Amino acid sequence: MASDKNALDYHRYPTPGKISVVPTKECSSAEDLALAYSPGVAQPVLAIAEEENQIYNYTAKGNLVGVISNGTAILGLGNRGAAASKPVMEGKGVLFKKFAGIDVFDIELDTTDPQAFIQAVSLMEPTFGGINLEDIKAPECFEIETKLKEIMNIPVFHDDQHGTAIISAAGFLNALEVTGKKLDQVKIVFSGAGAAGLSCVKMLATLGVPKENIIMCDIIGVVYKGRTEEMFPEKAQWASDSPARTMEEAILGADVFFGLSAPNILTPAMLKSMAPQPIVFAMANPDPEITYPLAKETRPDIIMATGRSDYPNQINNVLGFPFIFRGALDVRATSITENMKMAAAKALAALAKEPVPEDVIKAYGGEDFSFGPNYIVPKPFDKRVFIEESLAVAKAACEEGIAQKPIKDWAGYRKHLEELSKTL
Repeated sequence: MASDKNALDYHRYPTPGKISVVPTKECSSAEDLALAYSPGVAQPVLAIAEEENQIYNYTAKGNLVGVISNGTAILGLGNRGAAASKPVMEGKGVLFKKFAGIDVFDIELDTTDPQAFIQAVSLMEPTFGGINLEDIKAPECFEIETKLKEIMNIPVFHDDQHGTAIISAAGFLNALEVTGKKLDQVKIVFSGAGAAGLSCVKMLATLGVPKENIIMCDIIGVVYKGRTEEMFPEKAQWASDSPARTMEEAILGADVFFGLSAPNILTPAMLKSMAPQPIVFAMANPDPEITYPLAKETRPDIIMATGRSDYPNQINNVLGFPFIFRGALDVRATSITENMKMAAAKALAALAKEPVPEDVIKAYGGEDFSFGPNYIVPKPFDKRVFIEESLAVAKAACEEGIAQKPIKDWAGYRKHLEELSKTL
């Protein structure tokens, strides 16, 4: 792990921050200047004024995403404010560019008022091809995303919710296959009922896990029907009939644990009380609900995933958002739908079963990967993720009828993605 000094030096030198704006056209002569600005800029202005969709032909809008936050739920650091969120938003821009060739403007809004946030973002629709919301606390994040999706005609995606849900759903499907457990029979306990937890539970239910097989827990305890403390509508819809009131009671005999909460709250005793071959997704960052070494020592039969890169099965959002937006932007989708998110999850799950190329093995120090307990999701530096997930998302958008630029030649689009992947 990087030291505090190394991290600060990385962000400060040789130039403060992690991003810059680079022109895509020459501007080294009087003629170039006349084309880039006055008088040449008048021509695309008039073309767009006459037909607004021409903005995609004459500006960067079609490959530009706004990464927007108010800093009320930064990583594992909580509410640190809009200014403190900027390093994270810049980092998100780096990942968009590195993994999918997508440009980003990061925007930090100094407001905790959902209505002010919604108005500010909605007014920027002409600028962006898509909006990635980030690090906004629950329950405000639900209102913000829902309203923006209603009023904007470009994809709006709150990655803290859906990114984790998509990647973990892919790993969950593969963990079930490895253990032989059945989707409609597993008992699942959640720790964490915030933005990510609620999106994850919704994704698992969409996959086919019965609602009655799921128990959600939060800082108070079990989310049960009739509870009034620390409740809001998005959480209340997952309230359980279970008589359990603590996570310790709820997890007895459970097949699966999904943690999106806090470090070290899953004790060895709780883990021992789970069913054979427990599936544990301990995704609190940077420290999981139970450490990987302790979990393996306690239950050698465990299949475990965390948010950390130093253990197997990292649930890393970078496996999702760059490629989801790549597919959505390429067909000019008007939104990112449940079908598109499911297509992304299933593409990831399928790819984890394929033989891993040599260049990926080399990128991870020669470690050999093959489908099984220690490899249920692909690695971020596997270029095939870019191709397969982007293609799956684009195809889902076209099939759903929300693509303004539908693809007809899928073999040609695959070849385009393959060529683009070589430049990333």
